[in-house]
Amino acid sequence: MLMIVLGAAAGGGFPQWNSNAPACRRARHGDPQAPARTQASLAVSADGKTFFLLNASPDLRQQIEATPSLHPADGPRHSPIAGVVLTGGDVDAIAGLLVLRERHAFTVWGAAPVMDVLEANPIFEVLGRDLVARRTVALDRPFPLARPDGTESGLTAELFAVPGKTPLYAERPGEDPPIIADGTTVGIAIGDGRSRAFFIPGCAEFPDWLGARLRGADLVFFDGTLWRDDEMITAGVGTKTGRRMGHMSQTGPAGTLAAFAGLGVRRKVLIHINNSNPVLLADSAERAEAEARGWTIAADGMRFET
Repeated sequence: MLMIVLGAAAGGGFPQWNSNAPACRRARHGDPQAPARTQASLAVSADGKTFFLLNASPDLRQQIEATPSLHPADGPRHSPIAGVVLTGGDVDAIAGLLVLRERHAFTVWGAAPVMDVLEANPIFEVLGRDLVARRTVALDRPFPLARPDGTESGLTAELFAVPGKTPLYAERPGEDPPIIADGTTVGIAIGDGRSRAFFIPGCAEFPDWLGARLRGADLVFFDGTLWRDDEMITAGVGTKTGRRMGHMSQTGPAGTLAAFAGLGVRRKVLIHINNSNPVLLADSAERAEAEARGWTIAADGMRFET
C-alpha cells in the first residue's frame, strides 16, 4: 500500500497567507530549514495506478500538479483519482472537492454529519450526481474503496469517531462547542489485506479506547496541529487554545507524545501542522525532541509504503 502526503500543514498552510510570524517569513523566503507546506491531505493506492484521496484540501489543484502519480495518463481526459474519503466538514477537508468539478467520475465517502454538510450546501452540486456518487457510511464498519465502475481497488476503509468539535462555521456565536465523539470528526483506517494505516488529522483528546485501536499499527498519521496548547496565544497570533480548536497538542501529560508512548506503533507521522508549531522548522529543539521520540514530521511529497 502506497500513501503520498499531498499536504502536511493545518488550515492556512505554511506560510499562511496573512502571517508575518518568524517561521512563516522563513518559509516565504525559501529557507531550506523551513520548507513550505500545503494543507493536509493524503493519496493512497494499492497498485500505484488508482488513487483515493483522504480529505480534499483547498490546495488540491496545486497538490495534484506537484504529484506525478495523480496526473492524467490515458486519453484526452483522465485522472487516477477514483474517490475521496472525508474526516470532517471543516473547510480544509472539503473545499478541494470543488476543484474536482470538471466532469470526472469518482465517489465521495463520509460519515453522516459531513455528508449532511455537502447536502445542505448547493455549491457542491457542481459535482454532477450523474458522475460523482455520494456514499454515507456507518461508523466502525469496513467498506471497499471501489472504483467508479464498481471494480475493487484492493483497499478497504473504516471510519471511526474521534473526539472533536463541530466545524468553525457551524459554531454558535458566544458558545464554546463541546468536545464530542459522535462522527462529526472521524479517523480513517485503510487496509490492503496485509497492513493497516490510520489517518487522524484532527483529534481533541486521547481516550483509552483510541489507544487500544491504534496499538501495534503499521503506520499512523496523527494530528500535529500545535506543540503547546497555548501556543497561538503565547505567540500573539490567536486567542484560542488547541483544545478549543478541537486539537490535541504534542506536549504535556495528556499530549500526543505521551499518549503514543508504549503503543508500539511502527511508524508515527505528525500531519495537519499549524504554521505556529516549531516542529515545522528542521533546526528547532522541538523538532529534535519529536524525532527523538520516534515521530516523523510530514512534508509535502513524502511517500510511505506498508
